[in-house]
Amino acid sequence: MIQASNVTLRFGKKALFEEVNIKFTEGNCYGIIGANGAGKSTFLKILSGELEPTQGEIIITPGERLSVLEQDHFKYDDCIVLDTVIMGNQRLYDIMKEKDAIYAKEDFTEEDGIRASELEADFATMNGWEAESDAATLLNGLNIETDLHYKQMSELSGSEKVKVLLARALFGNPDILLLDEPTNHLDLDAIRWLEEFLINFENTIIVVSHDRYFLNKVCTHTVDIDYAKMQLYAGNYDFWYESSQLMIKQMKEANKKKEEKIKELQEFIQRFSANASKSKQATSRKRALEKIELDTLRPSSRKYPYVDFKPDREIGNEVLTVTNLSKTIDGEKVLDNVSFTVGHDDKIAFVGSYGIAATTLFQILAGEMEPDEGDYKWGITTSQAYFPKDNTKDFAGTDTIVDWLMPYSPEKDATYVRGFLGRMLFSGDDGLKKVNVLSGGEKVRVMLSKMMMLGANALIMDEPTNHLDMESITSVNNGLIKFPGIVLFTSQDHQFIQTIANRIIELTPNGMIDKVTTYDEYLDSDEMARKRQSLS
Repeated sequence: MIQASNVTLRFGKKALFEEVNIKFTEGNCYGIIGANGAGKSTFLKILSGELEPTQGEIIITPGERLSVLEQDHFKYDDCIVLDTVIMGNQRLYDIMKEKDAIYAKEDFTEEDGIRASELEADFATMNGWEAESDAATLLNGLNIETDLHYKQMSELSGSEKVKVLLARALFGNPDILLLDEPTNHLDLDAIRWLEEFLINFENTIIVVSHDRYFLNKVCTHTVDIDYAKMQLYAGNYDFWYESSQLMIKQMKEANKKKEEKIKELQEFIQRFSANASKSKQATSRKRALEKIELDTLRPSSRKYPYVDFKPDREIGNEVLTVTNLSKTIDGEKVLDNVSFTVGHDDKIAFVGSYGIAATTLFQILAGEMEPDEGDYKWGITTSQAYFPKDNTKDFAGTDTIVDWLMPYSPEKDATYVRGFLGRMLFSGDDGLKKVNVLSGGEKVRVMLSKMMMLGANALIMDEPTNHLDMESITSVNNGLIKFPGIVLFTSQDHQFIQTIANRIIELTPNGMIDKVTTYDEYLDSDEMARKRQSLS
C-alpha cells in the first residue's frame, strides 16, 4: 500500500496540488489522467521520493519494494543489458555482486564463509537463482533478442533502451510499480505484451499514459487531476469519462431546477412583500431563498484543439498505385518489392514492429526520397499533405509560428493565421514564438495547422499522436474519422487505429500483409496468430 496524506506542492505562489489524500492498494491498477501541466509526472515523482512535497507525506507499507520506470535512457550505458534489468531489484543485485566478490578472493577466510552463507540464504529467499532467466523472459517478451542480452546498453538503439528500462522496472515482482508513459516508443507487439503482463500483475500499479486503449485495458481505477485536486474513480478511462460527464450533467440539471425555484420565490417576494396579508409568506420565502445554493460548475482545465481537415476538392477513383518499390538504407533492404493500390475510401494503418519500412515508404510517397527500384503514381485529382515522424529539419529556423505558416495559409494575412492558431491553443502572443524553441507537442500542433491549411485530400501521417496530450489526440482522432479523403498513417495508439482505419497493411522483413479489416479483427486474424506463434 502507498498513500498520499495531506500532500501539497507549491512552486512559488502556485499550488500544483493541495491537500491530496489518496490511498493506492494492492491488486489494483490506477491510471493518472489530466491535462498537460496538471502534474501527473510530478505526482509520480512525489510518490517515488524523488521530489519532496511542500507539506504532507507519502506513506508506504514497511518492507514493500517500490519500482520506478527510469526516464534517463543514457543512465546505464556502461552496464550490460541483463545486469541493467536485474538492477531493478537493487538489493538482489548487490547480494549477487558481493557474493561474487567473496568467492573471487584468493585468501578466503572463515569470516568470508559465514558472510557468504548469509548472502546465499538471502539470495535463495529472493529467487536469485532464477534472476537471469526471469530478466531474459522480460526482455524476450518486449522483443529484445537474446543476442542483445549481454551487450552494453550503449550499443542499443533508443527504442531498445526504452524496452530494457521497462523490463528493469517490472523485474522481481515489485510491491508497488510506478510507470510514467510506459508505452512511449514501444511497438504494438510490445504494448500488447505489456498489457497482458500488467493485467496479471497482482500488486499495486500506478501509471501515467496518454494511450486511452491501454488505460481501458489495464486500469481498475482512474485518478483525475484537475484544478489542483484529485478525484478517484473506480473504473477505467471510459468509466471515468462517462462518470465525469454524468456528474456534470446531473449538476447542471440540479442547478436548473434550483434556478427555477429561485425565480419562483423571487417573483412571489416581489409581488407580495408589500401586501400585509401575505407578508409572513413573503418573509418565509426569503428565508427559503437564502438557503438555496447553486453547485459550482468549474470548467475543466482540459483544452481541446479544433482539428478539422477539409479537402479543397473531392478525390477521384484513381488515388495511388505503388508498384514494386524497393529501398536499401545503410546496407539494409527496408522495402522489398512493395506493391499495393489505394482506393478512394481507404484509410490505411501501416502497423507492426518494422517501423522504418513505413517511414521510408511515406518519405518516398511524399517526394522526400527516391526509391532504388519501382515507382508510384498519384491520381490527377489528389493533393497530398505529409506529417513526418521526425520534424527536426522543418523547425530548424528562427521564424515565428505566424511567419512559418504564412506560405501555407489560404489567406496571406497575419490576423487570419493568428486566429487559426488560436483554435489550435496558441493564444495571444504565442503565435510570435520562434519555431525552433517550441515543445514537441507545440510543433505537432503547428504541423497539423499546416496540413489543415493545405486542404489536401490525401494525408500521409507518420506517428501524428507522438508528443500530444490526450485531449489533442482525441481531437486529431475525431478529425480523421470525419475526414472524407484518404489517409495513410502509422500510430502506436490502439484506439486511434481501431477507430480510423478500414484497412491494415503490415510491412515485414519477410513480405507484406494487406487486409481490408479493422485493427481488432486483424490482431485476431490467422496471419497474426501464425506470426505470434513463430515469434514464441
